[in-house]
Amino acid sequence: QVQLVESGGGLLQAGGSLRLSCAASGLTSFNYAMGWFRQAPGKEREFVGAINWSGVTTSYASSVRGRFTISRDNAKSMVYLQMNSLKPEDTAVYFCAAALGSALTLNQYHYDYWGQGTQVTVSS
Repeated sequence: QVQLVESGGGLLQAGGSLRLSCAASGLTSFNYAMGWFRQAPGKEREFVGAINWSGVTTSYASSVRGRFTISRDNAKSMVYLQMNSLKPEDTAVYFCAAALGSALTLNQYHYDYWGQGTQVTVSS
């Protein structure tokens, strides 16, 4: 049974940094892309960033590019989202997701497994 569990969310002031973690279990190989998505109250879930199976290739939404960094440690089955220079508009529930057999995808409908989400709140 595949399970993704996010952690690291919290409340902080604008300009601060936070690192989210996603622990994956039940996946039998590393052949999966990982993505981070977020959903703010009253808004659609949106793509934040993604990383391919090896960690060599990443992609980011324009709203976070240059501020957020995705990385992964396959030996530990972990994926991370380092968030710097946070803004109030980054406030949302953040989800990690796994896309099996995929190099990298920005499309949420290509992801097979999702975590329960972790809340990030940035005050001004």
